[in-house]
Amino acid sequence: MRAILVKDGKGPAENLYIGEAPEPALGEGQVKVQVKAFGLNRAETSQRQGAYPPPPGVTDIIGLEFAGVVSEVGAGSRWKKGQDVLGLAAGGSYAEHIVVPEGSVMPKPEHLSWAEAGAVPEAFLTAYQALKLVAEMKEGDNVLVHAGASGVGIAAIQLARYFGAKTVTATASSKEKLDWLLSLPAGATHVANYRTEDFADVVKDATGGHGADVVIDMVGQSHWERNIKAMAVDGRMTILAFMSGNEVPKVNLVPILIKRLRIQGSTLRARDVEYKARLVQEFSKVLPDLTGSAGEGKLRVYIHKVHPWNEIVEATREMEANKNSGKIVCEVV
Repeated sequence: MRAILVKDGKGPAENLYIGEAPEPALGEGQVKVQVKAFGLNRAETSQRQGAYPPPPGVTDIIGLEFAGVVSEVGAGSRWKKGQDVLGLAAGGSYAEHIVVPEGSVMPKPEHLSWAEAGAVPEAFLTAYQALKLVAEMKEGDNVLVHAGASGVGIAAIQLARYFGAKTVTATASSKEKLDWLLSLPAGATHVANYRTEDFADVVKDATGGHGADVVIDMVGQSHWERNIKAMAVDGRMTILAFMSGNEVPKVNLVPILIKRLRIQGSTLRARDVEYKARLVQEFSKVLPDLTGSAGEGKLRVYIHKVHPWNEIVEATREMEANKNSGKIVCEVV
């Protein structure tokens, strides 16, 4: 089969190319899917650069999410050949075919295009996990979401609104992105440019001095002190990544103690099969409310650009340059 491979095993985006790879064999409890589209994610950049290796036993082919057509199933499977699905992968979605556990896929809603469906799993499931399972967000909470224009950021903003957040403050690096986030039907209620404003002050103003009950952070080091300042008493912060760096040189533990803060890291890729199946099943309850950006769903998929997969280098550069508002997707052609 054809797949996107990495020349020399790791390196810059220019090392990505379409080549030949063995087609994966179907195992017990698995389903094989012919991939139609896949979303791009920053974790895939980390893998390509050698900083985020796949879990043991997982293919070296990059890719964490996909949409496609079931091409092979095992005996007694609940899936049928020819069924349209979308799903999570621990790796391997940058390819014509992928094999994943049966519980890692969901039926594709008919109203979603292949590109829209391929943009859903990693972003929305990561955001759902961070908000609901880790931070235990509840109705009436005030939420702060960083990297607001990223795929996970947009999903987290919308899910927070969907589950009844009182306020949702989003951060981004440009006025264009912030204006766009405010314009979305279920977008941010407040925004802050983290380069020119103290987002902690914005949160305090937006919440009448209360602070953020929930923080979803993908930035790390540069936002640490302001995150602690922004958080309310009994606030919960989920750390998903650290794009600005993973070491905070100096930490004052006093506000963490005094405000009874709970700070927890969260990953999805390395979770076990059973956990992912439960997460997928739980998220499936809100999937009917998800439409494309032109639809009328309470939740919507926002795509920055769709590329044919032979433009993988250009698409990856675009993501790594933070040029996107919404997901970047590649279609297998």
